[in-house]
Amino acid sequence: MVDLHSGKTYRSVNSLAPITLLFLGALLALSAELPFGGWVQIPLLSVVWWRLRLLKDSSLKQYLFSSLAFGIGYFVVGIWWLYISLHNVGGMNASLASIAVFLLSTYVAFYFAIACLSIRLFKTSCWSGLLLASSWVLGEYLRGELFTGFPWMGLAETQVNGPFASIAPFLGGPACTFLVIWTSWEIFQLKQHFKFSIVSIAALITISQLAGLTSFTKPFGEPISIRLIQGNFEQSIKFNPLASNRQIDFYVSEIKREAADLVIIPETAFPWPQNNLPAGLITYLQDFSNTSSSNLLLGLVGEVATDKGLQYTNRATGLSPYVPPYQYDKSHLVPFGEFIPSGFQWFVQALYVPMSDFARGSLKQAPFNIARKDQPAIYAAITICYEDVFGGELASRIQNSEAPVNLLINMTNLAWFGQSQAPTQQLRLSQLRSLETGLPALRATNTGITAVLGADGKILAALPEFTQASLSAQVQPYTGKTPYVIWGNFPILSISCLLLIWGLIRHRHF
Repeated sequence: MVDLHSGKTYRSVNSLAPITLLFLGALLALSAELPFGGWVQIPLLSVVWWRLRLLKDSSLKQYLFSSLAFGIGYFVVGIWWLYISLHNVGGMNASLASIAVFLLSTYVAFYFAIACLSIRLFKTSCWSGLLLASSWVLGEYLRGELFTGFPWMGLAETQVNGPFASIAPFLGGPACTFLVIWTSWEIFQLKQHFKFSIVSIAALITISQLAGLTSFTKPFGEPISIRLIQGNFEQSIKFNPLASNRQIDFYVSEIKREAADLVIIPETAFPWPQNNLPAGLITYLQDFSNTSSSNLLLGLVGEVATDKGLQYTNRATGLSPYVPPYQYDKSHLVPFGEFIPSGFQWFVQALYVPMSDFARGSLKQAPFNIARKDQPAIYAAITICYEDVFGGELASRIQNSEAPVNLLINMTNLAWFGQSQAPTQQLRLSQLRSLETGLPALRATNTGITAVLGADGKILAALPEFTQASLSAQVQPYTGKTPYVIWGNFPILSISCLLLIWGLIRHRHF
């Protein structure tokens, strides 16, 4: 029989806590890929809270280290595909690429660890779940803001397959995260506060499901015909001139193959700077747009004059039959991939990849006008790849747009990350953006997942990954604004801050 009062046994059990929590973090990341991952993650988190609660009497150092281990397990499994872009595509040494992924995982795991401190900081009561949820929401918000932000692999996007998706149009992804944490805590507390916890869980899920009956946007005008072209070109050929020419020829041929109200090719589908593209190419495509009445949206590399001289941009160029050409330059750039943070030139040099220091586009760029003869204009908010991660930024752009936004378009190239879970992760992010804004979305990708999403975030049509194909569909534009578009993150952040202030006044351990 084990002596439960033995200090030696207590230390032995606690010494295993980091390993246990590392495993739980990895399991939580893997569960996100399950068909009902948003449901599965909630009871898994309750096991994490149980294990951390056992450490309440341990040293602060041990508690933080164990919490950090949980986050590291979660992010190493969740974003391991960065290794592919660094090593397989970028040419970085395998050891250095592995260290880079681990260091990034450790950095973002710190936000998890700090949020978990609330379990130790506040006295246990029936309100503890609210305080933990508030801490988590603020931690996730900071993770998405500091040092340009890296909010990838949040708990909110998994809720597109979970119980709290319907809250997104009201208070956004952060509110979904709040409810996930609160519910998981109440599951953990069922033994101590059974009545309160069971009523809380039932009420939260019921209210969320009922919220799904409310719609803030409605169909606008007639459906438009669209074609999304998925080229499936390996990233390794991007800087090979002959291969790039073949890539350009393919997309031009596919664009001309069939007219539609809107034809979209992926991010940097034309992989050269616009001024270096084959002579007359843009004029040739403009002529096709005019004769076919097709609006074209092209992913290419733009050039702008800055105080640093001529710089590249990650650009979407729109060609329309009835309005002047359009351009959107990516605003939220990827650190190291698209711009070089100060002091890290040595890191980029290790990648051997040119064009890694792009100019940043304005946050106040107009939406794309999808022009049709004798029909009301349809306006689309453009995001390029990584920008789809930042729901608050997109909501702000839609709210402040002079033209009403009826559609979301994301152009991306995930060939950098090979055969990994990165495409399904970004697809869930796009689904969450549709839920938050109440607008349908089009995803045009190089290797997948090219898809059409409804205003409720549901997948209406999609192409298989790693296939060369074109997706044709009819898409219904929508009009209107959700509460989240109008108010952004302000309500849920305010609630979280007020709860934490109240908790510090009333429930802090002394």
